[in-house]
Amino acid sequence: MFSILKIFKKKPRVYTKIESHIFGIITELLKVASTDINVDELGGKYYLSNEEQHFKVTILSNDYVIRLTNTHDSVAEKYDKFFVEDVLRAVKEEKHRRMEVVYDSITNSIEKMAERLHNRLIESNEQESKSVRRLETKSDRNNKKVNY
Repeated sequence: MFSILKIFKKKPRVYTKIESHIFGIITELLKVASTDINVDELGGKYYLSNEEQHFKVTILSNDYVIRLTNTHDSVAEKYDKFFVEDVLRAVKEEKHRRMEVVYDSITNSIEKMAERLHNRLIESNEQESKSVRRLETKSDRNNKKVNY
C-alpha cells in the first residue's frame, strides 16, 4: 500500500544548473527594493528592472522565454514550462507583497487623516458650543436687565 502512495506523491522539481542560477538571480533581484516590477497580464509579459545594478529581466509567460539583460549582454532562452511558472509565482508573490505594503501604508495614512479630521471636528463643535453658551448667558443677562 505504501508503494502505491509513493507513486502518487508529487516529486519535488529539480532544476538544471542554469535554471537554478537564473532562479537565484531573479529571487535576489526581487529581494532588492530598488528593483521595479512591471506586469502586462494581457500580453503575458513580466519585467524586472534594477537600474542601480544595470540589470533587466523579461519573462514571456506565453512562450516560456526568459530574457536576461545587463550592460554587456542580452540572453533569451526558452525554458521548461514548470520552471517559468515557478519563476512567475515568485515574481507575482513579491509584486503582491509590495502592493500590500503600499495598500497598508495608504490605509494607515487615511486612518490617521480621518482621526485628525474627527478630532478637529470635535474641537470645533466644542468651541461652537462654548460660544453658543456664552451668547445664551449674555442674552439671558440682557433679558433679566430689561425685565427689571
